Order: sequence, then C-alpha cells, then structure tokens
Amino acid sequence: MKIYVKTFGMFLSTFMLTIILIGTSIAGPFAYVTNFWSNDVSVVDLSTNSVIVTAQVGMNPIGVAVNSLGTRVYVANFRGDNLSVIDAGTNKSIATVSVGDGPSGVAVNTLGTRVYVANAGFNSLSVIDTGSNKVITNVPVGNSPEGVAINPGGTRVYVANSGSNNLSVIDTSTNQVVSTVSVGVNPYGVAINPGGTRVYVANSGSNNLSVIDTSTNQVVSTVSVGVNPYGVAINPGGTRVYVANSGSNNLSVIDTSTNQVVSTVSVGVNPYGVAINPGGTRVYVANSGNNNLSVIDTSTNKVVSTTPVGDSPRSLGNFIGP
Repeated sequence: MKIYVKTFGMFLSTFMLTIILIGTSIAGPFAYVTNFWSNDVSVVDLSTNSVIVTAQVGMNPIGVAVNSLGTRVYVANFRGDNLSVIDAGTNKSIATVSVGDGPSGVAVNTLGTRVYVANAGFNSLSVIDTGSNKVITNVPVGNSPEGVAINPGGTRVYVANSGSNNLSVIDTSTNQVVSTVSVGVNPYGVAINPGGTRVYVANSGSNNLSVIDTSTNQVVSTVSVGVNPYGVAINPGGTRVYVANSGSNNLSVIDTSTNQVVSTVSVGVNPYGVAINPGGTRVYVANSGNNNLSVIDTSTNKVVSTTPVGDSPRSLGNFIGP
C-alpha cells in the first residue's frame, strides 16, 4: 500500500509539473519583428512585451506572416531573394525557399496551405505550397509589388504595386489576375477587413489610404493620413484601421464606419509595420528609425510600452500569431 501511495504521489507530481510546463510553453501570443539590418527576427512575448529569443533568417528581412495555428512564421528576405520558414515551437528556420528578386510582402491563407510572396524586383507573386515548401507558380503582377493580403475565404489575393500605382486582384483557384485597381501613388501596405468586403491600401507617395469595395473592385473612399504611410492593419471587429506613417512618426486611427481619422498617436521614428493582437486591445508598431516596438492601448490610443528589438525593424504584414 505504501509503495502504491508513493508511486501515485510521484505520478501526480510529474503530472502537475507537466501541466505547468505546458502552460509556460503556450504563453503569448507572440510578435515576430523582422529586423532589416541585423538579418534576424525578434520574438516578442506580448504578455510581458519582452524579447524572448532572436531567430536568424536571410539577408534584409522585411515581410512576415504567421499561419492561423501559430505554428509557422514566414519571412521574406529582401536581399536574400528567399523566404525563411520558422518553426514557432523552436523559433528556428527549418526551410529556405528561393523566390523572385527582392521579396517584400508575404501572406499565408487561412488554411495554412499556401504562402504568397511579392517580389518587388521581379514584378511577380510567388505561390508556395506549405506542404513541400516549394514554389508552384509565379504570377505576373504590376511594377514593384510590396504588400500582400488574402481575403478570409482564401479566394482572392491583393497585391499593392508600388511602381505602377495599382492593386492586382488574383483568383487563387487559377492564380490569374482578374482585376487591376488604380489607387494612390506608391501603394505599399494592404489589409482586408474580417468580412472580406473592404480592402485598405496605404499610399506612401500620396499620404492617403484607398478604401476598396471588393464586390466591385472600385475605390469608394480616400482617407488623408500622415506622411509616407506604409503598414496598415484592421482590428478583429473591423471597426478601426491603423496606419503607420513613416514620415510623420505617428499612427493614424480610422473609424471604418465614416472613413475618418479619429485619433493620431505619436510613436517612434520611421514607423513601418503595424499589427494588432487577437483580442484587439493592443496595437504594435515597428519603428525602424529607433529600433523598437511601440505598444498602444486601443481603448485610450496611448503608447503604454516600448520594447527594444533589432536593427531597423520593418515587419510588413501580420506579424502577430494567434
């Protein structure tokens, strides 16, 4: 009987320790911040706003996307002409996929089966099968494609072409461009609302945001923001759009019901990428000019924390996991 009790006690202790360790390992969510000049990714635990590890990637990473399960992170390395695939469990690169010249924006579909990479120097979009980590096709788009976004249903990909001032709309079933939408000057960041009804494009050369109706592929509104807007993100409720203005060192907050700027938040120097946590309570801005991440409380539109990261953080795309 004593042996049984002792054995059961050891089992219970081991079980409880396992539960604690599991709870520790799934803390988060996490932000994956691409650092252009240090060729790495800062992994930030958003529960503490601290960097827990730095993952090495290719040369001059810009774009980043996290799959819906939070198990894989995809990083576009601009001067490496490739895509790093990171295992989020180990925060190590497990594959490198050669793409076109100057990859910039990257997005992954909801099912996690396809990754789309905009090649700014090759005027194309690489389509990658995540099962094999191989390019299955390259889709010609406009000049100098930068930002990429996918609708929630995974049926359309939107690519902002900075050099031709338009947006390519791609049917994912055929990997063909089905529409080209004229927007502002030098479009860069692009995001889609949760309903898939509106696409928002940050036009860095004309200091505004184009709002596109996806049913008609027509611009229905143009919103003036700060100087040189780059990154753009939408909260989970679809009620607010956040635009990082690199030239004016601030963030524009837009009410989607009126398409009006309702707040302007001062952040760091040369803000570039912007993303929102799953609960919609915090916005994170990568400040490429002073190597940090601004954390903003969405209820007050105030910066509540600043996290040091690597050299020249960019983080174009959805850089926060679920």
